[in-house]
Amino acid sequence: MRERDNKCFWQRFARLYGPVMKSSRGVYEEVGRRMEPYLGQNMNVLELACGSGQLSFLLAKRVHLWEATDFSEAMIEEAKKRGRPRSLHFSVQDATCLPYASGSFDAVVISNGLHIMPHPETALTEISRVLKPGGLLLAPTFVRKEGKGPGLRIHMMELMGFRTFYKWDKAGFIAYLEEHGFGMMEQELLEGGMAPLCFAAARTAASGHV
Repeated sequence: MRERDNKCFWQRFARLYGPVMKSSRGVYEEVGRRMEPYLGQNMNVLELACGSGQLSFLLAKRVHLWEATDFSEAMIEEAKKRGRPRSLHFSVQDATCLPYASGSFDAVVISNGLHIMPHPETALTEISRVLKPGGLLLAPTFVRKEGKGPGLRIHMMELMGFRTFYKWDKAGFIAYLEEHGFGMMEQELLEGGMAPLCFAAARTAASGHV
């Protein structure tokens, strides 16, 4: 039976993920720079699909709490091998069924996660729930339809079992977020990584959760 999500792949790939992503360090640093103006020392931030912590370690010192989560136990094990600031906490969580109370977080970060979920709309519903009214979503996401084709690293990952469920272009991705209740604040296409990436910053409705 075909794998219904990418968990088995990420469990196998966890030890290699950090070294492989070093070549995309510049892109992650650029994403981090774009996120910084949205973050503040009093904020509680939830990160979904954190992997081994590429953004977590970069940004956690800028907020009160950075709760970094991934559905892969192996990824979280890799992340915990590094020393981390007191504001950073790692745990294994399912982005489509979160244990947190409604309105728990000022911001949710999900980087390159929505397109590899079979049902990203369920994750967006949970994101809306755990965000405070008017809460912030930061969702930089690969938009492969903007590119000429998958690069070598993506091709090799696909040979190992990696699957992309949604191949958006920038306009399609932004429309998807808006369709699920997020009002756009910033959107920009970034080049230079494994694939073109759309940096998207959005907010939930100020009057309550979507």
